[in-house]
Amino acid sequence: MHRVIGRTNLERVKTILWAIMGVWVVVTVARFAHGMGATTGLTDVAPWGFWIAFDVMAGVALAAGGFVIAAAVYIFGMEKYHSLARPAILTALLGYIAVAVGLLYDLGIPWHIWHPMIFPQHHSVLFEVAMCVMLYLTVLSLEFSPVVLEHPLFHRPFFQKLLVLIKKLTIPLVIFGIVLSTLHQSSLGSLFLIQPFRVHPLWYSPIMYVLFFISAMALGLMMVTLEALVSAWLFGHRVRTDLLAGLGFLASIILPGYALLRIYDLWARGILPGALDGSWQAGLFLFELLVSAILPAILLALPRVRRSIPGLATCSVMVVLGVIGYRFNVCIVAFERPEGMAYWPTWTELGVSAGIVAAAALVFIFLNENLRIVEDHADGHGADPGTAPAEAHAAEVAEKVRSAAAAGLAGTFSPALRRHSLVFVIAGAVAIGCLPEDAVFGPSPRPVPVTASRNVEALATAGTAPLRRDFHVAGLAGNVPAAAEPAAVRLMIIDGNRDWRFVPFPHDDHITVLGGADSCRLCHHQNLSFDQQSSCASCHRDMYERTDTFDHGLHVYRLGANRSCAVCHGQESGRKSRSNALACWQCHGDMVVSGSIVPPHEELLVGYAPSYYEAMHGLCIRCHSQIAAREPVRYEHFDRCDVCHREFRDTDHRRMAPYVPMPPGHTQTTGMKPRSEPAPIPPIPLPPEAVE
Repeated sequence: MHRVIGRTNLERVKTILWAIMGVWVVVTVARFAHGMGATTGLTDVAPWGFWIAFDVMAGVALAAGGFVIAAAVYIFGMEKYHSLARPAILTALLGYIAVAVGLLYDLGIPWHIWHPMIFPQHHSVLFEVAMCVMLYLTVLSLEFSPVVLEHPLFHRPFFQKLLVLIKKLTIPLVIFGIVLSTLHQSSLGSLFLIQPFRVHPLWYSPIMYVLFFISAMALGLMMVTLEALVSAWLFGHRVRTDLLAGLGFLASIILPGYALLRIYDLWARGILPGALDGSWQAGLFLFELLVSAILPAILLALPRVRRSIPGLATCSVMVVLGVIGYRFNVCIVAFERPEGMAYWPTWTELGVSAGIVAAAALVFIFLNENLRIVEDHADGHGADPGTAPAEAHAAEVAEKVRSAAAAGLAGTFSPALRRHSLVFVIAGAVAIGCLPEDAVFGPSPRPVPVTASRNVEALATAGTAPLRRDFHVAGLAGNVPAAAEPAAVRLMIIDGNRDWRFVPFPHDDHITVLGGADSCRLCHHQNLSFDQQSSCASCHRDMYERTDTFDHGLHVYRLGANRSCAVCHGQESGRKSRSNALACWQCHGDMVVSGSIVPPHEELLVGYAPSYYEAMHGLCIRCHSQIAAREPVRYEHFDRCDVCHREFRDTDHRRMAPYVPMPPGHTQTTGMKPRSEPAPIPPIPLPPEAVE
């Protein structure tokens, strides 16, 4: 009866897991085809989120049962828990593989995940975590390998000798695994020690590495308990409440220590009153501590509770969810982000994490069905009582292999496989329909509105070639020694997207060398209607995308509603578009400036302005290149990027005069040379177009 119910539950769970797998495959393709920007809520100011909190921080802790049970059995001699060792190691192995797979999604260049091995950063905590996780994954693989080598397919002399060798290395492997686990479980908490002003005080602690390690130990015990209960429900195994009660007793000792340590840490740092101030952070902290430690510790201390299956299930679920919540609070909820830049995970992020868990669960089920994971496997599967468990399992597996070979293709397309394939496809199709547009067609460019240039006072000193002069935006604050003979200039700060990498543009000097007031036409090649000298940002309004400067609704309103169509599109029938409309300059004749170095293209005068980036580069680089080509000796490298794009320190930029006092011995603001005497600049020959 137990076996029938277990198989039914197992098939239902498999069906659900395959449906999740269908969603996972779809979001995986979208993630690696179009990147994280199109599939996640992550940004430059929120570079980590759900994947790091769940897949890495919580995933590593959930896999702690492997080293906890191995230490109990092989180091502390608690042989009665030996039957729990294989499931615990398998759960840990799959958990760490899931961590590595999840990390691939969160890396911008996932194929560089192995780089810590050849580019060591021994001062980095993250480097220690990466190396420990990779080494411990290797140790877990070796610890689990005897289970695989016991399969009849490996009953060969070579594999059996390898099996004997690995079993002899069990104790060294367990000790090495305990050391690695202790290091990286605690180091996950150390990662946040450099964020004392970002993590909320109720969660930040100078002993976070201790709290992470102790919570991982308690979580490991309860995760093994939960895994044993779920396996019994799925496979019809007998629940060993005597063993699980022992794990519960150990957890009832560790959990109070964890809770008291957190409370003592807050009290010692004077923050404990903050846990009772009625804020939502205080409520969340108390709820998390109650669920993760205090309530389970009280319940597990009662023998009646820890010897009952409902009691063990309730306590294990509380600890698992509570410690996962602790990791989420540290990583996301209690982690302060810039105002107005909150992070919310997208459903595709949740789909990736759910898919990784589903894949790990399916592998866990497959290995349980085909390998001797539970050592008293015979109890639940009706093997011959007189046969040893290992031999009975080997006979059962051999019979499965013979049955599968006899069934041939007929067995390949079983009803279960057809059902799983169907839900996989349906779930994948639904996921495709729910994907955001960017995840399907690729990320669309985000608008980057351009802001107009600003005029600032600055000091100019002699520069080294090819920089003719150095500009000191903060010079008015007294950062320029008087010995450098600075000259006052007025600069236009061209920084369209406000990324602090601005171009200091001496507009007045350009007017002087290009021919005075009449030279405006050279650069201001086109104006808005009735405007004399339209600024660049008036038409080129986006940093990287072209701008539609034509307001169709305004023209329809001004020209007489529907009757206005014929004004621009003529009397011809057919679809009306820009291609068969009058160009702007045909009505607004004053838009085009004659004699500009930017040649007019009549066919483009239909309302589109190139991006600010293209417009500025197209204008400046072209002119500088021609000048450098004409006089290569005098203007060598005059078309180089750093001639215009100077490096300024942000602090200098922020400390613009007159807000910073001037130190002694530096040039006073009132002593600067007047702007009517600019620093000498040799005349720049005009480009041929401008001369003409």
